[in-house]
Amino acid sequence: MGLSAGEPQDGARDSGMVTPVTAARPLPTWTALCGAVAIGAMTAVQARINGVLGVRLDDGIVAGLVSFAVGLLVLAVVIPTIPSTRRAAGRLFTGIRTRTIPFWMLLGGTCGALTVSTQGLVAGVLGVSLFTVGVVAGQTLHGLLLDRAGFGPAGVVAVTPGRILGGALALAAVGISLSGDVLSSAPLPLLLLPFLAGAGIAWQAGANGRLAKRVASPIAATLMSFIAGTAVLFVAACVSVALRGMPGVLPAEPWLYIGGLLGFFYILLGAFLVAHTGVLLMGLGSVLGQLSTSIAIDLAWPTAGRPAVWQLIAMVVVAFASVVVALPRRRR
Repeated sequence: MGLSAGEPQDGARDSGMVTPVTAARPLPTWTALCGAVAIGAMTAVQARINGVLGVRLDDGIVAGLVSFAVGLLVLAVVIPTIPSTRRAAGRLFTGIRTRTIPFWMLLGGTCGALTVSTQGLVAGVLGVSLFTVGVVAGQTLHGLLLDRAGFGPAGVVAVTPGRILGGALALAAVGISLSGDVLSSAPLPLLLLPFLAGAGIAWQAGANGRLAKRVASPIAATLMSFIAGTAVLFVAACVSVALRGMPGVLPAEPWLYIGGLLGFFYILLGAFLVAHTGVLLMGLGSVLGQLSTSIAIDLAWPTAGRPAVWQLIAMVVVAFASVVVALPRRRR
């Protein structure tokens, strides 16, 4: 996929088809991490909204399609109003038409489609905390692997002892959440779907970050993510309706449709931040935001599969420790 160390800079090999991107000044680590925590918080809120929508429609895949369609509508309104973004969208579509943008860079949205459809299938039944458990496991493991492979725009990120320990602590938070009788109300097979969604989130962050660098615009990369995700979910929803019948009537409550708006914001923010943090560190910050917010949501709006209060508190403490130990100790 062109990930070798000798690869020329994105944009430099496109013969003028894409404007080369000058190196941006790195964000302070804690600033970037605060952004990653915000991504996690928005993901947790979106999971609850899409989970409830999936229950109300009795079809999690259709709920995911509604969420993505709302996000795509927001982008269709925003992009024409910003000249620099219009130009970036032009570079994106020119690169697609001339095949100067690798196909794999365009597939981040397919992983987002997996995430929102899993939210609709799982989060509304088991609660946001247990949904987040599976996401954390998939996101942490794959973030470490993708960083080592140099998949993200930050290039190859060394596997340091701190990063390994951070990943291990994040998985320890998962183990805490599964202790006791949690699995009796949340069968392991249901947690495999969020695990795959977490792996997809890590892959999506890397792919969108590379595409944002290539077209010099996180918003254009976000647009591609929503186009790909909406297309995949439309096909999946057609299959679901053909097999299961029509979904329930669309609810009247406006708040059930803001999941796509949240997706727009956190995909955009992630495409920008991943170049400053790497896939794993952004994922760990997101984990902290997801766990903290999902716990607050489940305490205020409990479900049958919610872990005990002591487990919820321990999950956040261990997740916070995972972020701290993974932080780079010194910048050269």
